Amino acid sequence: MMLLINPPLYMYKAMRVNPFFKFFRFWPLGVLLFLGACSSGKQSFQKGDYDRAVIQAVNRLQKDPSNKKALSTLEQAYKYAQENHQTRITEAMKSTETFRWETVVQEYESMNNLVDAGRRCPACRSVINNAGKYPEQLAAARQKAAETRYDLGAKLLKEKNRQSAKEAYQHFERAEQFVPGFKDARQKQDEAYLAALLKVVVEPVAVNKGVYQLSNEYFQNKIQEYLQHYEQQSFIKFFTLQEVRGKSFVPDHVLTLSFDDFVVGQTYLKEKEQNLERDSVKTGTVEGKDVYGTVKVKYITFEKTITSSGLLDFRIMDWQTKNIITQEKMPGTFVWRDEWATYKGDERALNKEQLKRARRRESPNPAPQFLFVEFTKPIYSQLTSKIQSFYRKY
Repeated sequence: MMLLINPPLYMYKAMRVNPFFKFFRFWPLGVLLFLGACSSGKQSFQKGDYDRAVIQAVNRLQKDPSNKKALSTLEQAYKYAQENHQTRITEAMKSTETFRWETVVQEYESMNNLVDAGRRCPACRSVINNAGKYPEQLAAARQKAAETRYDLGAKLLKEKNRQSAKEAYQHFERAEQFVPGFKDARQKQDEAYLAALLKVVVEPVAVNKGVYQLSNEYFQNKIQEYLQHYEQQSFIKFFTLQEVRGKSFVPDHVLTLSFDDFVVGQTYLKEKEQNLERDSVKTGTVEGKDVYGTVKVKYITFEKTITSSGLLDFRIMDWQTKNIITQEKMPGTFVWRDEWATYKGDERALNKEQLKRARRRESPNPAPQFLFVEFTKPIYSQLTSKIQSFYRKY
């Protein structure tokens, strides 16, 4: 059988686009801008943190252009910062470390960031100017870094196994980040994604009793929503039977969910009768004087519980071997409660809570569909946790 899959583009985009990549490259500058808002940078300079010293001096000069201490710090710190970055670039280019060009990219970007910070400060331009930027060198380093990642990805993709394909995907993704449109990295990334994809067919939860069909659809839809969210963060794609029906499709796993049994609406009514009394209660007036005595009441409480429960059988089968990889029984229970009371006698013998309950009336029983949904909620929590823990290793 042939595999015909056209995974949605949003899956590729969710994994290939890292919204934090550009921000991550510049986060030290952002942190320095915040921390250096009220300092001339002298202390950072003395500690050898020259980039931080530059940013702090720039911030001070933006607020106080005539600050001689900040200007002096800026001159020294910028010179030393440039020297440090150039030294690290030279060392990286001479090394045999696989990702040395990424170090070069990072160092050139750091130098360019210092220049960009100086642009926002007129008083700093005598020290920091555009001559300190290295656009051509940075572009060349990015090209080398992208080429390294692309070559590693191509090599891993030829190994034709899921783990290598996953690693290849990451390399092609990085190549695209360094140089957008680099060779056919985007196409190779899609190819790696398909090679790394674990295909799981999810069989629907079958409920034969028609009265619960609507509630079961709610449970099924909740599961489907979770699976769609989960697959966007992984190399796993969950398919419904409708999606694969009529296609030449070879899954890796089949996930089956079925209720071994469930009971909805087991009712139990508990009745309790108490004879209550209270002393020193005013019962009347005789010859202008209050008369106190004991009042009595027969107090009857009712507690009704309706219990619904079920047991979901969770199984994952390896399609090729037909072996059950994992299986688990997941129980769920929901108990609905209602309480009310009646009395016969003098209500003054009751406290506030007893009287409040006595004024309540028996509530209508909840609908069976509601009870079904409620007992499946703890099952849903177990199910999603199991799926997450099981497929983490894939």
